[in-house]
Amino acid sequence: MKFLVINGVNLSRTGAREKGVYGEETLEQINAELGAFAHAHGHEAEFFQSDVEGEICARLGQADGNYDGIVLNAGAYTHYSYAIRDAIAGIRVPVVEVHMSNVHAREEFRKKSVLTEVCKGEILGFGKNSYKLALESFWL
Repeated sequence: MKFLVINGVNLSRTGAREKGVYGEETLEQINAELGAFAHAHGHEAEFFQSDVEGEICARLGQADGNYDGIVLNAGAYTHYSYAIRDAIAGIRVPVVEVHMSNVHAREEFRKKSVLTEVCKGEILGFGKNSYKLALESFWL
């Protein structure tokens, strides 16, 4: 199986920002570990990160028919991007929404996702392992 992992706004700063929430590993380190994890299970993972909402929407549209699943951490876009929501709704590839932190235990505005209802599922609160659990959900 072939997967696309998309990381949104501010996730390029993982490892440098709010280490108590997001950990000390960089996004590049997390992606390398995820790629190895997918490969160890006989699968392939590609990675994309952008702070630009339109680029995320375009990448979702380009993914249709080219991947078996998408793991998406949209960052703050999770809470208000109807454009990303519509991009997910407009493709046939299943998307699992991911958050490293437990957003329900954080600020009030983080508790509502406009993406969840168009996603296959949502995994949150397990740090970088949230991504691994999302990948596993496609082949278990």
